[in-house]
Amino acid sequence: MSGHSKWANIKNKKGKTDALRGKITTKISREITIAVRMGGPEVTGNMKLKLALAKAKANNVPKDNIQRAIQKGAGAQDGSNYEEITYEGYGPAGVAIMVDALTDNRNRTAADVRHLFSKHGGNLGETGCVGWMFKRKGVFAIDGDAGYNEDDLMMLVLDAGAEDIKSEDGAFEITTEPEDFEAVEKVLADNNVAVMMSEISMIPDTMAELSPEDAAKVQRLIDALEDLDDVQDVFTNADLPDEEE
Repeated sequence: MSGHSKWANIKNKKGKTDALRGKITTKISREITIAVRMGGPEVTGNMKLKLALAKAKANNVPKDNIQRAIQKGAGAQDGSNYEEITYEGYGPAGVAIMVDALTDNRNRTAADVRHLFSKHGGNLGETGCVGWMFKRKGVFAIDGDAGYNEDDLMMLVLDAGAEDIKSEDGAFEITTEPEDFEAVEKVLADNNVAVMMSEISMIPDTMAELSPEDAAKVQRLIDALEDLDDVQDVFTNADLPDEEE
């Protein structure tokens, strides 16, 4: 999980094995189902659903899976009471880690997350222990090879309320305040700018540089956390190298 680029993280996940891609599909499908249960099946007025569908598109989730997830949410077929929980803690070398989970059993999930932190040289902390190091931001990735002029794109999104735009990992990465997310999304759509990824994420204020050995330890912890069925996303301030696809 590279903290320096959300698009790098998405690319890494897309390049994983078929087994992990299947798990990602399952997690995103659950996220869609819960979003529909909470806010209905229409995207208008349901930001959670809009973001879940954008994540599904970025991760190439099959349309059939998306439709089944929406139908399941609309029909409330299993009656499970899922809740969103964020865990905070420290990984190897003291890096900050935040874990977003979607669970129907918070005791099970907390035990699983705590076990992995301990197993991989970290420790689960109290709420707020590292959250102050992160800011919630909207993030968009635009294909850097699609022929868009960076200056024109910059003026377009800044006028719509974006905070910043930078070129990294073969993409233009745009950041916004959460409340400006929809305005930037609309101006990109109105100008036919193709978006590869869009989401509201947790971005660290500063990055922690690690030795190769510590970076490998942190990556193993993050991989283990992401492998848990209840975990939806993991954020860190560790400046990790991009994984090989």
